[in-house]
Amino acid sequence: MSDRSQALPTPEGEYFEGNRFAGLSLLVGLVAFVALSLSVAGAMINPHQFGFSWLFAFAFYFTLCAGCFFWTIVHYATDAEWSVVVRRQLENIACLLAVMAVFFLPILLLRHHLYDWLNIPPGKEASLDSKRAYLNWDFFLVRAIVFFGFFIIASQLLRRFSVRQDKDGNPQFTIWLRKIAFASLPMFALCLTFGACDWLMSLNYRWFSTMWGVYIFAGAAGSSMSLLVLVVSALRSAGYLKEVVTVEHYHIMGKWMLAFCVFWAYIGFSQYMLIWYANMPEETQYFIARNTESWWAMSMFLVIGRFFGPFAILLLRSIKQRPRQLCYVAAWIVFMQMLDMYIVVLPALHGTGVHVSIWDLVSVIAIGATLGFVYLRILGKTSLFPMRDPRLIGSLKLTN
Repeated sequence: MSDRSQALPTPEGEYFEGNRFAGLSLLVGLVAFVALSLSVAGAMINPHQFGFSWLFAFAFYFTLCAGCFFWTIVHYATDAEWSVVVRRQLENIACLLAVMAVFFLPILLLRHHLYDWLNIPPGKEASLDSKRAYLNWDFFLVRAIVFFGFFIIASQLLRRFSVRQDKDGNPQFTIWLRKIAFASLPMFALCLTFGACDWLMSLNYRWFSTMWGVYIFAGAAGSSMSLLVLVVSALRSAGYLKEVVTVEHYHIMGKWMLAFCVFWAYIGFSQYMLIWYANMPEETQYFIARNTESWWAMSMFLVIGRFFGPFAILLLRSIKQRPRQLCYVAAWIVFMQMLDMYIVVLPALHGTGVHVSIWDLVSVIAIGATLGFVYLRILGKTSLFPMRDPRLIGSLKLTN
């Protein structure tokens, strides 16, 4: 084993040339500045509509970043080999959760426009009074601090130890990273579940679903793997990772996209079927609102576009082995994730049908461009793949 490993070449790191893409970074930064400025105006002009628009955009990007964090900790917890060459991009995107914490501040400021339970005094509604121990402002704020504190600390530690291992290849870092990952798995489940309940499900404090956290997780995991395909493909088209990421890696990423396409549909159908079968008014109201007028057409489009279309395409082995075609499917799934979050949030404001607002678009551009700018800034600070990971050679030699 030692002779064989010594015969294998040790790949050198590959670094993103920030100067080469300075124009792109400047353009993205300019778009972010303009969109954020318009967002401030939107918050003053129409705070009610803007609050829901911002929450929708926040939920979309948060699920993408949280999903990348999930794939990072799963990589270490399972001692995965195939994902070594793409793991650094997962770590980079997961670090954007610190930026998402900043973008959560407008939600706190506009909370009275979003969450009716904050505006109803005790004693006015019995169903709400029974939930006051959980649904109160102080506890809501403390939970948000704990959730983001965990995501930020864990994601930063994972990336920092991974980058430090690039210097000397010390296997001790792998052990530390695995310990952090094992500790993060239950914390991730708790923080994502209760965060989804706090920020999304409590838009209607009368409604509840015990499957809600799993539903949000399913969408986050599938869409973040699709985002990884797009990011890696963009880097390869720019001339990077050509000899590192192969068709075999795309094949595995495509299989994970297919797996979570099915899992999302399974959880979504199970939640709908159980609520429909029980036919309890406090549970059915969520779906009744989304079966009203134009929301029904959009909900059906989500079911077909998020499951039936991608499922049929991703079943083909040839698609998963063709990066260009796989990118089309990945981009579509990411778009469907955005539509999913739109249907989750906006019916709480426009219950009689779809009313698209300019602030929906502004919010998506503002947060997305800012995250893109930050991502480009941190991309060139480290190698594009972990160049001293003990499992790197195995990842480079991957075959399905």
